[in-house]
Amino acid sequence: METISAAPARRTSIGAQRNPDSEEAILAAAESILIEEGFSAFSIEAVARRAKAGKPTIYRWWPSKAALLLDVYHRQKQDMSVADSGDVRKDLALFVKGLLSFWQDNGGAVFRSVIAEAQSDPATLEALRNYLLHRWQQTGDIIKRGQERGEIKPGVHPELLIEILSGFAWSRLLTGRLDCSDAEIDAAVDAMVGGIAAR
Repeated sequence: METISAAPARRTSIGAQRNPDSEEAILAAAESILIEEGFSAFSIEAVARRAKAGKPTIYRWWPSKAALLLDVYHRQKQDMSVADSGDVRKDLALFVKGLLSFWQDNGGAVFRSVIAEAQSDPATLEALRNYLLHRWQQTGDIIKRGQERGEIKPGVHPELLIEILSGFAWSRLLTGRLDCSDAEIDAAVDAMVGGIAAR
């Protein structure tokens, strides 16, 4: 008698509350697709197939492709912290070096996908804007600590300065030049800090 092989078991959810195993499987599947096949192959359907999860489950937890993309990026970036060495130049250089290194190690592919989606989808654009404003506020602590130590002029806007420095990193990401030397990063930081340093 011919035997019929069972179909792969689908992961089950537990309603609106996220099942940790299913959540991890979906995020891992989404990340793998972005890294292996690129943004053009990324879709909720593709993620559902690879994660062996139902599309309704994914849409219940991530109402848009943008939300899923940003969660994948957050998942990759969660171990990154803001340095506090006691020297504002060193901390800013470590911030840029850490960001470029993270982007070289697959994070850049995911973040470029988020940026690409934001060019045509208002929801992604808003999510990206909110994410960046939050990150610049967090990283702005480097400048605030420098002000408290008397290294940086008191009237300088921390988040604006981080946005300017992040622009340097973004330029490298979007033009495929992430292999930036430490000397180049130090020079960029020195050029910026030179204009805001307390005399």
